Amino acid sequence: MFIQTEATPNPATLKFLPGRPVTSGGTADFPTPEDSGRSPLAQRLFAIDGVRGVFLGSDFISVTKADDREWYALKPPILGAIMEHLTAGQPVIVGEADDDHGEGAAEDSEIVSQIKELLNTRVRPAVAQDGGDILFHGFDRGVVYLTMRGACAGCPSSTATLKAGIENLLRHYVPEVTEVRQVV
Repeated sequence: MFIQTEATPNPATLKFLPGRPVTSGGTADFPTPEDSGRSPLAQRLFAIDGVRGVFLGSDFISVTKADDREWYALKPPILGAIMEHLTAGQPVIVGEADDDHGEGAAEDSEIVSQIKELLNTRVRPAVAQDGGDILFHGFDRGVVYLTMRGACAGCPSSTATLKAGIENLLRHYVPEVTEVRQVV
C-alpha cells in the first residue's frame, strides 16, 4: 500500500491519501482523543504522541499535530499506523460516518435547498481537497451558519474562506443571503 500525503492550507494539518475508500461516503471528525471512541483508526492515531486531531473523509485522513511537533518526526509513525490498520482490514469507524450535511430534509425552504445545493456541489468538494469539510447549521434572517471541520477548523485562512469565498458565492447565487457566520 502506498499512502500519499498532501499539505493543506492549515500548516498544523496534513492530508493522508491511502488510495482507497476510508469511510462509506460520510465524514467523521475527532477533534480530541476522547471523541474517538467509535473509530479504532482514530484511536490508533491519537496514541501517537503529538497527534491532536483526526478527520476522516471518504478517501482521505487529515491529521492535526501539536504546535510543538514537526511533521518530519510525526509523518513516519502516522503513515505506519494508517498502513497497518488498513492492510489488517480493521474497521475505520464502528457504525456510520457522520452525514449531518442537512441533505434531503423535506421541510427545507427553497432558499435553504439552494444554499445546501451550492454547499454540496461547489463548496464541500473544494474544502475536501484541503482535507476538511463544512457543515450547514441553518439559515436565519439572511445569515448562513456553518462549521468548518478537519483541516479547515482552526486554519489561519478559514475566515477568508468563509467571508471571501463561501459568503461571496452564496450571496451571488442566493440574493437572500447577506452573511456567513462560523458556528464553533
